[in-house]
Amino acid sequence: MKTFQTFDISAAYDDIHRTFPCYKKAPVIGLTGNFRDGECTLAEGYFTSILKAGGVPFILPSFDDTDSLINALESLDGILLTGGADINPLFMDEEPVKELHSINPHRDRQELLLTKLAADRQIPILGICRGIQMMNAALGGSLYQDIHSQMEGTRIKHDQDLERSYASHSVRIEKDSLLHRLFEKDVLPVNSFHHQAVKEVAPGFRVCARAADGVIEAMESTEYKSMLGVQWHPECFILRGDECMMPLFHWLIKEAASFQEAKRLHSRMITLDSHCDTPMFFDRGIDFASRDKKILVDLHKMTEGRLDATIMVAYLKQSERTDEALPAATAKADRILNEIEEMVAKNCTAVDLAYTPNDLWRLKMEGKKAIMLGIENGYAIGKDISNVERFRKRGVVYMTLCHNGNNDICGSARDNAEGLGVSAFGEDVIKEMNRVGMMVDISHAGEKSFYDALEISTKPIVASHSSARALCDHPRNLTDAQLKALAAKGGVAQVTLYDGFLRKEGHATIKDAINHLNHMVNIMGIEHVGIGTDFDGDGGITGCASASELINFTRQLLLERYSEESIRLIWGGNFLRVMEEVQRK
Repeated sequence: MKTFQTFDISAAYDDIHRTFPCYKKAPVIGLTGNFRDGECTLAEGYFTSILKAGGVPFILPSFDDTDSLINALESLDGILLTGGADINPLFMDEEPVKELHSINPHRDRQELLLTKLAADRQIPILGICRGIQMMNAALGGSLYQDIHSQMEGTRIKHDQDLERSYASHSVRIEKDSLLHRLFEKDVLPVNSFHHQAVKEVAPGFRVCARAADGVIEAMESTEYKSMLGVQWHPECFILRGDECMMPLFHWLIKEAASFQEAKRLHSRMITLDSHCDTPMFFDRGIDFASRDKKILVDLHKMTEGRLDATIMVAYLKQSERTDEALPAATAKADRILNEIEEMVAKNCTAVDLAYTPNDLWRLKMEGKKAIMLGIENGYAIGKDISNVERFRKRGVVYMTLCHNGNNDICGSARDNAEGLGVSAFGEDVIKEMNRVGMMVDISHAGEKSFYDALEISTKPIVASHSSARALCDHPRNLTDAQLKALAAKGGVAQVTLYDGFLRKEGHATIKDAINHLNHMVNIMGIEHVGIGTDFDGDGGITGCASASELINFTRQLLLERYSEESIRLIWGGNFLRVMEEVQRK
């Protein structure tokens, strides 16, 4: 006969503090709580599975306060969307069918918003039963309110009477899927109790498992994001000691740990994107303070992707080089720089201009984002070399010598049949840039211009947004010989996220960008590479489509086993080293 056991709190307390450190930091997982009759509940299997996999479970009750929701997300490393009631069809612009069961609009509102905000922040998500449906609905997919009345064909039983910790039917898994890698099976026995299901998967997802009757049983991201949903209830099995479903929870904890580490790294270093073209959209009425769908870089997306700073350029299309056109080009550059400054001033509580690497650290400590100024195309100075010093005094940190087409400074990588290099005037411009502390940027320059500039400049030069020609044979990319020569002079090449510079055929992904970076590291060394996205100038690829997704790049670097110091160098350390050297008097 068992006797009553007291709890010795002193012994437990002393045991916790017997050694130091007293605990191992584990990823924190937010679990959505069920909400019924004014009570928030959570089935034991959910938090038991998270604990068993090595995570720390925290219940997210249903609440409407958006500030609290965002603060909660900032504290989480992963999210488990749990099962429960049906989803209100009105939230998907549908009328209810008669087979609809109980719904909870209070929970629906919060979880739809929670899921979308979490996806913006790249937080790993595992959806279970209602959770896969919630993920799909929040991110643009559609649902069956009732599979038995709305799907064609004959259904198998999807609401088992069998005890929940036992499988009742099987699902067939796609062989090239994440789910297949996790379970290493073509067919997986699962349990089942639902009547709603995914109809069409949301953009950026694929079906990775189906039941025998065609019902979608699992979906996963096709954009290298940590999002996976299953229709069955894997959390039930662990309650009778069956670990057959633990691969799902181990996956979530592993992804959450990676996200946690990436966040930690971003908090300890400056993350700088060396080239974005957002000012090209100023004439379209953009709002930098809102999450503006027209642009890839704004305050929200920089915050979500944990990007500290970006160099916004005044881009000038190469045009005529007449006495009338050249002053007009200079005036346009000034106007764009004015507009950048006005945009920053309008949002001065959250962002400020930075002119030196020290400014970047100061602004990071103040909790502000930083904008640096650049000029893309030396066409901006016309034939007046005094404009170099004037633009530098305005705060311009670099100038791209040319764009797509020859100018008075040098020959371009495009539309340069003559193979022109740096002109006599261009030589004076480069020397003047050295004198006043403006970085020389050779992205877009032709090969002869590249080598001429490297020879003329007494300071290291940069390629603010160029990739490796060995992997993608495009004249805008740098050959291995160019990469080696640039590194030998202390310069830096910033891999760009522009589709056409990463692969010749098909759409580029974050994996292609990582391949270019790895190649450049192998050729140049870790001290000479970085990232210049070209966002809003046609940059943006699958897996890294806007500033909000840049933390994914860090996670890929961790996956490639780059050290913290190497990641710091890639994310701006190398570029800022050159900036400091160039600006040093």
